Amino acid sequence: MTTQPQPAATRPCLTWPQANARRLARGYLTTPAPDAVGLPEIAGVMLGAHAQVLSAAEVSLAMRAAPGTTRAHVRHALWTEHSLVKTYGPRGTVHLLATEDLPMWTGALSATPRPAGMRMKGTDGAVLLDADQLAAVVAAIGDALADAELTVDELTEAVAARAGGWAADRVMSAFQDNWPRWRAATAYAAHAGALCFGHNRGRKVTYTNPHRWLPGFRPLDADTALSALVRRYLHAYGPALPAHFAKWLAAPSGWANGVFEAMESAGELERVTLEAGPVEAWRVAGDTGYGGVGGYVGVGGYVGPTDEAGASAPAAPGVRLLPYFDAFSIASHPRELLFPGRAYERALTGGQAGNYPVLLIDGTVAGVWHQRRAGRRLHVTVEPLGALGAAHRTALEDEVARLAHIQEAEAELTVGPVTVGPHA
Repeated sequence: MTTQPQPAATRPCLTWPQANARRLARGYLTTPAPDAVGLPEIAGVMLGAHAQVLSAAEVSLAMRAAPGTTRAHVRHALWTEHSLVKTYGPRGTVHLLATEDLPMWTGALSATPRPAGMRMKGTDGAVLLDADQLAAVVAAIGDALADAELTVDELTEAVAARAGGWAADRVMSAFQDNWPRWRAATAYAAHAGALCFGHNRGRKVTYTNPHRWLPGFRPLDADTALSALVRRYLHAYGPALPAHFAKWLAAPSGWANGVFEAMESAGELERVTLEAGPVEAWRVAGDTGYGGVGGYVGVGGYVGPTDEAGASAPAAPGVRLLPYFDAFSIASHPRELLFPGRAYERALTGGQAGNYPVLLIDGTVAGVWHQRRAGRRLHVTVEPLGALGAAHRTALEDEVARLAHIQEAEAELTVGPVTVGPHA
């Protein structure tokens, strides 16, 4: 059955405060998750915690979990239970994902058009990996890691033994070095379900096969996986444009337009007017509520706007400290509304979110922060972009204490300029 787009004049209309309140509540930033909601479920709702800086991913997850959760709980879920997995997720960047979500992730990511990284030429003038070489490398990686955790050097030997010596040719320019040819396929192998991160061996990273932790899983077919991923993205960060989804996924905008339009025709998505322009945006069909844990009243007793059914929105949290590359900072649009005024210049780098940890006040970015650890002491410097009232100062002190508890440390707060630059 094909569904026609609703005429613009009759579409539901959401204000920015309504849209933002939905995202905050659904992402457990308004009220932490109840005890019954575990870290894998939180990772699923967030669509992964960016883990290029692993300590930041630990904070992203633990701050949304039930009170008392620390980084030790995240590490237990990751390295002991294996209910979380460290692998290459959206944008080809390292994420902590719910292990049980791997069929969706691998099905969707392996079907997503990618920049022509594998078609780039190596230092020998040849294409790094053609289609046959790519298939051979992925198969070799999956086989080599089936029952092992291997360092890069060990995996280089294993892939070369299975695929051929050409796979180990050091022709891939990276970080002022030349890497073996096969490493151009690392993220691709992860998206195919053949590779994820294993336990560190001292300071050395290892890789393993995710089938060791989720036996027998297979990537979902492309259409099913992409549909599930779009619905989850829009539930967490919608209403949104196809271009927002494409940016979050590092995929072509034209391709994302086609995916959204096909899902709209199938009745899975609907268009709304977002009063942030205004612009036409998409959400999951019938998704009219807030869907978060209600009852939280922020600093100053603010009560949020209502949805189309008249339900009161959860109030924006008074103060939150989001770490590097937090999912909410990266996935939420329009950026100029989440990062209003001076925040757009101070907390973004060329319009890119995540390179600074950010201070949220009443749901919008209102400053940056940085932490430095010395033994058991966690020195946290917060730079607000405006004056802090007494209530917000007290809430900030509580948030810093919570941040330190998550990291099993003792807090020390300084309110003043952050002199450390953005994370590269």
